[in-house]
Amino acid sequence: MKPSLLIVDDDEEIRSQLRWALADQYNVFSAGDRLLALELWHQHRFPVVLLDLGLPPRPADPDEGLATLTTLLEHDRTTKVIIVSGQGEKANALRAVSEGAYDFLTKPVDPEELSVILRRAFYLSDLERELRQLQELWGGEGFEGMVGACPAMEAVFQTIRRVAPSDAPVLILGESGTGKEMVARAIHRRSPRRDGPFVAINCGAIPENLLESELFGHERGAFTGAVAQRKGRFEMAEGGTLFLDELGELPLPLQVKLLRFLQDQTIERVGGRELIPVNTRVIAATNTDLQQALAAGRFREDLYYRVAVVVIHLPPLRDRGDDVILLARTFLRRFALEAKRSPAPQFSPAALRALQRHDWPGNVRELENRVRRAVIMAEGKAITPQDLELVDPGEGTIPRTLREIREAAERAAILSALRRHQWRIAPAAEELGVSRPTLYELMGRLGIQRPPTAD
Repeated sequence: MKPSLLIVDDDEEIRSQLRWALADQYNVFSAGDRLLALELWHQHRFPVVLLDLGLPPRPADPDEGLATLTTLLEHDRTTKVIIVSGQGEKANALRAVSEGAYDFLTKPVDPEELSVILRRAFYLSDLERELRQLQELWGGEGFEGMVGACPAMEAVFQTIRRVAPSDAPVLILGESGTGKEMVARAIHRRSPRRDGPFVAINCGAIPENLLESELFGHERGAFTGAVAQRKGRFEMAEGGTLFLDELGELPLPLQVKLLRFLQDQTIERVGGRELIPVNTRVIAATNTDLQQALAAGRFREDLYYRVAVVVIHLPPLRDRGDDVILLARTFLRRFALEAKRSPAPQFSPAALRALQRHDWPGNVRELENRVRRAVIMAEGKAITPQDLELVDPGEGTIPRTLREIREAAERAAILSALRRHQWRIAPAAEELGVSRPTLYELMGRLGIQRPPTAD
């Protein structure tokens, strides 16, 4: 089915022209005034609306158009309202964008420019509606607090569901900031141990001479300053889950003690001679290459196979495609509520482009930090790339020439196909209807580079 589009303009000729130009791509409805527009919207819930600001009874005044915009966004923030304005209304169109409109076009409308903006608007609206459906399905913000709709994250969620009911050790691999501890907590909450403690320790943040005592505890008098017996993290997690973050930083002598625990579920405190049985599940995580550490002798092979009964690979944010927008909007709602900003600010089109194009070396943690700061620092109703301390690389303005429009559309289509297929060239080329050499040639011409981690 073709997506539905609403055109709101008091000029019947303009409505007819737009309806004729767009009928092949969209199921077009039109209205000449505010009341009919709202009536049609309530019947069909249009994801995208083309709105003229000059509406009856005062077509020379932008108030009717702005009131229509406000009402539409109050009913559904995912509706993308594109303002269509005359040259003299440009200041009012910019005002409308600051109040939540998705974008604006100047009359007479360029068909190629309109086509590009409509595709972007429908695409983004679909993403936001999908996020809403996922939240309703999972009863909150995503799956156990994690938001993601890309195939890689769906695979992660499915693995969590399957492994959580068991007591099998789990190894979580991923770059810093990808959410490894959130995965560990999700496994714990979905396990039979959910009522027990969840104890986390960063193996790389504690000096080596203190780490053994932190993990396994010590007896009174075991070393200078040990004035009393102390339980370690393994015993503190009795009946629950112990999360060993940065497992790759664990010294070799402690790797031996961890291996012994995984084999027979017993520990020995520092300075003690008694084997203490402990009922604790171990979940470990690292952002280092354990295969390289195995080859270099920094990590025991027998321990690797004990701790990596189930391995979960968390993808970096740059490889998660449209999840960047889903996450950014989730963080925006959360932090706007915390900051008591009402109405909540919205991302400008330029900010959305900048979010999609940034490489995210700090992954989800970096995205969360930038959105939190933007909510605090943004002065207007729209969050800009500057508020996020990002730049809009080459797409800060709408392309004007036919060549620019064509290249922008080609780039968007190619990136979308590549991300859907996890950067596999053959299926992406097949979807786009081109050969693999042609796709490689297009990627080179448009400056599209495969992420280093793409298979």
